[in-house]
Amino acid sequence: MPMKKKTRAAAPKAAKRGKGTVASRKPAPKRAASAPAPRSPAAPQPAAAPNDARAAIRRLRAQLAQAQARIDQLEASADMDFLLEILNRRGFERELNRSVGYIKRYHASGALIVLDVDRLKPINDAFGHAAGDQVLKAVVAVLARHVRSSDVIGRLGGDEFALLLWNLSETDARAKAAFLEQAIDGLRFVFRGRTVSAGASAGIAILGHHAEAGRALEEADRAMYVRKAQRRHEA
Repeated sequence: MPMKKKTRAAAPKAAKRGKGTVASRKPAPKRAASAPAPRSPAAPQPAAAPNDARAAIRRLRAQLAQAQARIDQLEASADMDFLLEILNRRGFERELNRSVGYIKRYHASGALIVLDVDRLKPINDAFGHAAGDQVLKAVVAVLARHVRSSDVIGRLGGDEFALLLWNLSETDARAKAAFLEQAIDGLRFVFRGRTVSAGASAGIAILGHHAEAGRALEEADRAMYVRKAQRRHEA
């Protein structure tokens, strides 16, 4: 008899997935959380070019110089009489205090003259304040013409003026005060066809090593009123 060939058992086929069968699934491995990517540092801003920096410095310096000039201008105007272009009372007292300090320290000397314009009020009343202003300007012109550039002229207010004169003895100061009175007495003004004069009365105080600015002004002011009374009796 012929021998039957042994057939190899076929390998079992993988079971087909069908209905009613549950396929076993292995859980997918969890991905590890990725670390946040490091932030790159902010790129540095480009530095200003040297030329730009120098231009900015020059501009700021120019602005500072303009501001300082404006400050100086305002400070100077605060000490000036706008009508007569001389120191006002504030400016004159500041200069007097500075000068008295100099006199004490360096043993210098000086004289203070307080001068009051006579008959200014009647001129204002009769011809108006413009006429009075003209008289005041003429008086200041006389004072400026007969003092040195190192001396100081100020308007204390209204029709009252003060002069700070350096290196004068009492005799010289009295002679200067009398001379200024005569020079102002000689002024003549024509208003509305009428010729008028003003005149002035002056008092002095000597500035020595023991001088005080406030007291010197009071002393010269009292002497001026004494002189004004004398001139009324002389008229």
